[in-house]
Amino acid sequence: MEVMVDPIAGERARLSDLHEFGPWMQSEQRRVYLLCLRLLRDEDEASSATQDAFFKAYRAIGKTEFEAVDDATRWITRIAVNTCLDRLRSKRWQFWRNRPPKDTEETILKLAPSSDPDALDWIRGREIERRLAVAVEKLSLRQRAVFTLRHYDDNTLEEIARTLDLDVGSVKSHLSRALVKMRCELKDLYRNRI
Repeated sequence: MEVMVDPIAGERARLSDLHEFGPWMQSEQRRVYLLCLRLLRDEDEASSATQDAFFKAYRAIGKTEFEAVDDATRWITRIAVNTCLDRLRSKRWQFWRNRPPKDTEETILKLAPSSDPDALDWIRGREIERRLAVAVEKLSLRQRAVFTLRHYDDNTLEEIARTLDLDVGSVKSHLSRALVKMRCELKDLYRNRI
């Protein structure tokens, strides 16, 4: 009598044994790295994203979402793609990608004027801060929430929609109205700078 073995259950059981995770990771690492490299187009970022993806996979072992894994290769691919998409959405990491060489950066910093504000700059900054606070207070509550999440917390429109339980179109509408009101309220601050 031949016993049927479920290959999916077998793979899940094999990976859930943490001693088997290392060899599985080594067998998938090159493929995942190349996938990340194609998505991110940066070797350092691809390497970091690959490490992040395997770390997320390692942490998921033994949890309920791991129990639903039917194909470990497809599972790690999905984790890697989502990790890369998160990095691409984040504009913060791209700043470091465009940095000049260290010696050029040091020369630029030496030639730059002092970054310490003088008394007049400090007074202007405090006045602008006060004017912004007053202008934000004049917005409706929904517009204030959308404006703050977008411009102070750097959330995407989709994140704001999820946070406020709105559709993206409503978020765009509230943000547009808020910007019109803010421009009208603060037009004297930027009129000469455009």
